[in-house]
Amino acid sequence: MKNNEAITKREDDFAKWYTDIVRAAHLADYSSVKGCIVIEPNGYAIWEKMQEILDKEFKRLGHVNCQMPSLIPENLLKKEGELVEGFAPEVAWVTEGGQKPLEERLCIRPTSETLFCDYYRTHIKSYRDLPKLYNQWCNVLRWEKETRPFLRSREFLWQEGHTLHETKEEAEKETDQMMGVYHWFFNEILAIPSIRGKKTEKEKFAGAEYTLTNEALMYNGVALQAGTSHFFGQKFSKAYEVTFTDRNNQETFPYQTSWGTTTRMIGGLIMVHSDDYGLVLPPKIAPKQVVIIPIGKDERVNQLALEYQNLFLENDITTYIDDTEKSPGFKFAEAEVNGIPVRIEIGARDLEKNQVTFVRRDTREKLVVPINTNILEYTKEILDIIQRDMYERAKKRRDDLTFNAHNLDQMASILNKQPGFIHAMWCGKVECEEKIKEIRGCKSRCILEKAEKIDEKCVCCGEDAKHHVVWGIQY
Repeated sequence: MKNNEAITKREDDFAKWYTDIVRAAHLADYSSVKGCIVIEPNGYAIWEKMQEILDKEFKRLGHVNCQMPSLIPENLLKKEGELVEGFAPEVAWVTEGGQKPLEERLCIRPTSETLFCDYYRTHIKSYRDLPKLYNQWCNVLRWEKETRPFLRSREFLWQEGHTLHETKEEAEKETDQMMGVYHWFFNEILAIPSIRGKKTEKEKFAGAEYTLTNEALMYNGVALQAGTSHFFGQKFSKAYEVTFTDRNNQETFPYQTSWGTTTRMIGGLIMVHSDDYGLVLPPKIAPKQVVIIPIGKDERVNQLALEYQNLFLENDITTYIDDTEKSPGFKFAEAEVNGIPVRIEIGARDLEKNQVTFVRRDTREKLVVPINTNILEYTKEILDIIQRDMYERAKKRRDDLTFNAHNLDQMASILNKQPGFIHAMWCGKVECEEKIKEIRGCKSRCILEKAEKIDEKCVCCGEDAKHHVVWGIQY
């Protein structure tokens, strides 16, 4: 069967293929606001599922949700110099209210550290008030020059955790713990293999003492930053005069963290798993896991479809019956392009043979199943197999596109032939990072602090190496 005519072949034009899937699966569309997208119901349903799973995990770990303003006074933003410098090119400003000039410009939030610090300043008095484990689900605005649906847009949805702690040890534990949550979510829920490590000084979040990152590799070998967790130490609390009385009755500054991930995860799902027929979703993140398609007008067919639907819904398998007046072929194609993990086809001829047909979206394999099969257990097993197989295929692809390099010539040869993750040693000098970036914009993705050395010398300058680093081209 030929691929969906609305979708460019992945091997012909990866960027066009990606955009075609976003639109064919009705995940998002362009808007009249330059650089911003409309997230359509299919796309938002995936985001809601992501929210549901992550929010449950955040709350299990003791976090609570809140909501901060979307506008930040300029004087507040400027209190932490590194943050201002890091975000200045991306900030959008409000200068008028109604028809009157404002006395002070208001920044549309690109991130909310300043707002949380301002709040904490008046709500933290004693060590007994700590820790503060807050998170918010919101939108932010960053004036990106080049945009692409989900991957990089001016306005996007995300969650941002902001926590305060009595000790450095507690804050660093929080930083590592939340990076662990993102790593778990990508590997176990999204079926996207990822690596976790530490950003270099050049690539860390503006204002952070250090940044931990979760990095994934897309099908085309380009890296995607997939969640970050930042340890601020006392830098922000000092800048914003957030203090508390410690156990020795001394006034001191709390230790702070922040961590977040965004709707770019939807872009990651597309670029790792999907194919020339449309979206492919792992069952654990699919808003609709099973579609039942009755064929014909036979009442026995409709009755069995309803029985299956009720059985699945009672057992937490999200299911719907496509009983629209479209042709069976159209329904099949629609379920396929929308990435529904399992399709069940039931027709009068099937009933005569005492069977139904299951179709796996990930492999497009048709499975003829006797009606006397324990359909609930069979469906659960198929969903588990799909989830596992999708992860294993993605991992194999990631591993096939992971290379070692010992010098710049090797790095250039790899990147010019097929981008991927490149493991190479680094001396720690920014000059070498900049030199490596000249090769197709290659950047350090993360430092693997516990990884074995590939060799003793820096891949760039040949001097003694300090760090095992994963490099790659990024979105």
